[in-house]
Amino acid sequence: MSSTDRCTARLAPQIAAIGALALMLAGSSGRAQELSVTPQNAEDTAIGVCGTCHGPDGNSINPMFPRLAGQHAGYLVRQLKSFKEQSRGDPYAIAFMWGMASGLSDETIDALAQYYARQKAGPGKNHDASAIARGRDIYEHGVPSQGVPACAVCHGSDARGNDTFPRLAGQHAEYILKQLSSFQSNMRNVAIMHGVAQNLRTPEMQAVADYLESLP
Repeated sequence: MSSTDRCTARLAPQIAAIGALALMLAGSSGRAQELSVTPQNAEDTAIGVCGTCHGPDGNSINPMFPRLAGQHAGYLVRQLKSFKEQSRGDPYAIAFMWGMASGLSDETIDALAQYYARQKAGPGKNHDASAIARGRDIYEHGVPSQGVPACAVCHGSDARGNDTFPRLAGQHAEYILKQLSSFQSNMRNVAIMHGVAQNLRTPEMQAVADYLESLP
């Protein structure tokens, strides 16, 4: 069983509950079809719907769900459209976000992305100093002996990314590990990230994830 399969199996009850919520919002009531928002009311939708999982200001407290506060709008737009098109295939995308994004118009997607980009990211989380040091070294320099490039090349020296590459600073370590596992298995089919992640070992991924979660 792959690490992605183990993660999915361990969190099956939560995924089932999330799926039920998605069906409730996107089902016969047509609620998903009503999620057509403008910059003026994006906050209401973000707090009332998206905030259930991601937190009202995008600083989720549950590591199942990524922090969105301070994420780049362009990146968020692409991810929401990938969910809507069902082209992003990691476990939670399939279980939850495919359904949640199905009724989002382009205007809605743009407005929500701009809302989250304006929010202030919360503080980082403390981790073991040795793990942070190891993770920082991998992030900044890669693992040349294993053909792993430095994460900083794309995500920036401060891990705050840009419109093309996402902000990783302060992201939940568990969420980062889950995504790296999906990149390794090609369940989330992104060629550049498969190339980066395929030769990373679990302790190395954990160290990088801990380092990133520690950043403000």
